[in-house]
Amino acid sequence: MIPWSLIDTAAIPGGEGALRLMRRGAEFSIMLGQNELMNSRLSGSEEALATLACERINSRPDPRILIGGLGMGFTLRAVLAAVNSKARVVVAELVPAVVAWARGPMAEFHGASLTDPRVSILEQDVGQVIRGARASYDAILLDVDNGPEGLTREANNGLYAMAGLTAAQKALGPGGVLAVWSSGPDRSFTQRLQKAGFGVEEVKVRANGKRGGARHVIWIATRADREKRP
Repeated sequence: MIPWSLIDTAAIPGGEGALRLMRRGAEFSIMLGQNELMNSRLSGSEEALATLACERINSRPDPRILIGGLGMGFTLRAVLAAVNSKARVVVAELVPAVVAWARGPMAEFHGASLTDPRVSILEQDVGQVIRGARASYDAILLDVDNGPEGLTREANNGLYAMAGLTAAQKALGPGGVLAVWSSGPDRSFTQRLQKAGFGVEEVKVRANGKRGGARHVIWIATRADREKRP
């Protein structure tokens, strides 16, 4: 068997430990300590995060979408395949090295997604982007941790607390969607979404789509139609 080789490491701003980019033949893995955050062979649930959210907004002529976390680009590529030419997609990635990996050792894997004219890449905390927005997005997709808790850094807990969910409400336009990926269920997070005023669907998906794999969860939380999109 081909052994894993370390390609690069990257510190997480405001976090402990470091991300490691690993490669074994054509397979890539991004790890934090002993936790594998993502693997290039397992894309089904990250793609489902995009398709489930985009299905809810596909009638909009010029959808505006914020993706929290570039990772291996599964969600970004699935979004681009699901939306029209007038869509605008913002990707907020906290760790600059992840963007550099996408343009460097994993450039072939990412294809043309980063140079698509619909895409803007921000090397910024997605929480900060959300807090600075007002009815700016039709969908916000979060895949920055292994679930609704700050695995990669403690500050990410704020995304999933009531204050973070209230900020997401304000950042979404009427009927906008907050979609959150998780490696497993979390009843208390479902309850917080409901308390924040979202209509909530909890969708179970497989890590490798129709080919099976581990069972993951995606929350599709829909904002009430309270104000007009600018």
